[in-house]
Amino acid sequence: MKENIVKNKSFDFVLKTVKLYQFLVNDKNEFVLSKQLLRSGTSIGANVREAEQAESKADFIHKTSISLKEANESEYWIELLFKADYISENQFNSITKDLKEILRLLTSIIKTSKNNQ
Repeated sequence: MKENIVKNKSFDFVLKTVKLYQFLVNDKNEFVLSKQLLRSGTSIGANVREAEQAESKADFIHKTSISLKEANESEYWIELLFKADYISENQFNSITKDLKEILRLLTSIIKTSKNNQ
């Protein structure tokens, strides 16, 4: 069976997001922005998993598109947390690097799937 790179990378990103959420709540006493990031960040991986069991090509594209939208939202919350001085530049760069890779993968998957419909 072929390795599902976007599935693995999105799961790793979700773990980083959960750990960042725990840090923000426990160390920074930040509850609102971190909760938004937790919701959007965990949704990326959940929708990638749902796409694996899609009922049709259109359903696959739809679920993958939701993952892409959630990844874009996560990028917004991460940038806001950085600009508001809740996370360091190192934290920002690390999680953003992973997220940019997921964004590229999801975009490519969606384009390829639409072209092969």
